[in-house]
Amino acid sequence: MAKKRVLLLSEGFGAGHTQAAHALSSNLRQLSPSIQTKVLELGSFLNPKIAPLIISAYRKTITTRPRLVGYMYRHQKSFNRFTALALHRMFYTSTKNVVKQLRPDIIVCTHFIPSAVISRLKRLGTNVPLCTVITDYDAHDTWISPEVDRYFVSTPEVKRKLLSRGVSHAKIQVTGIPIHPDFWTHPSKEEIRVQFNLLNMPTVLVMGGGWGIMNDEVVHEFLTRWREEIQIIFCFGNNDKGREEMESNPRFQHPNIRILGFTREIDKLMEVSDLLVTKPGGMTCTEGLAKGIPMLFHQPLPGQEEENCQYFTAQGLGEPIQSLEVLEKWMNKLLQQYDLLQQQRAQNLQNIERSHPMQSARSIIDMLENEKVYS
Repeated sequence: MAKKRVLLLSEGFGAGHTQAAHALSSNLRQLSPSIQTKVLELGSFLNPKIAPLIISAYRKTITTRPRLVGYMYRHQKSFNRFTALALHRMFYTSTKNVVKQLRPDIIVCTHFIPSAVISRLKRLGTNVPLCTVITDYDAHDTWISPEVDRYFVSTPEVKRKLLSRGVSHAKIQVTGIPIHPDFWTHPSKEEIRVQFNLLNMPTVLVMGGGWGIMNDEVVHEFLTRWREEIQIIFCFGNNDKGREEMESNPRFQHPNIRILGFTREIDKLMEVSDLLVTKPGGMTCTEGLAKGIPMLFHQPLPGQEEENCQYFTAQGLGEPIQSLEVLEKWMNKLLQQYDLLQQQRAQNLQNIERSHPMQSARSIIDMLENEKVYS
């Protein structure tokens, strides 16, 4: 029996979209050995010279002009179709050949740009079922196209937003955002502490997002006031410059402070930590949700990160850092109400275990098994 082929397309605008694609790939292969998956960042694959320049420009924009990012987010409807057409003509003219060569039985997009491009190809005659995974706790207009056969969304609230924009009820499925299976496991905390040379004491994990964007020096230095009583792990991702600057700062040279660069074991660090300080990216928030860890959100970008922050705050799973008093309150909680926080975390884990972490993968398998419906 021939293996079913699933092509997962993403883009490198932040790490979360591609992480979701790889997570979904792992989930699919874990559920069914008869499925073959391939993950591509479409723009980088087709244009390895141009794509990094565009992504670098975008990264610079979000760090230096976040208000512009917010403006673009709020006004995407006005140039949605024009942008999709321009990108199709400029960067993705070879996409049809890629689809023809790989012959996928289904295409899954975890970023709205490849979703728009495949949608246009379908309008021009390409006949492959298309799924779109919305990787945040909001949905803007650029995600929406009549050629999408199935939307996988994070919450009922996002489903209602799609319905209000005219998407058919039958096309939308609330599955949660796919994350790597490791985040749903709970390995021995003692073994993790030995691996990372950590102590058994209240622990805070500070993350700067997939790109390692951590530039809130006020917050970081404020946290070190508790370095004698609370262990602090700073994870810089790919931000080598920021990591080196912190390592050279005497304020952070302390036995209870760990400074890390890129790691593929964030799941273990979340497991052994008691509080997560992070930018509210959709993937990071979902990973924290799977671990049941309380979250503090710093410097959300205008747009989807603000929406993510609002959602998790409303659910009682996180809180924005609107002042240093918020940090002080939580650090005191770790010292004075540690057992209560552990009980709340256990309750969080019970609540999320009611939903299955692989719903989107199972839905894709169902679509493959009923492919005649989409042919």
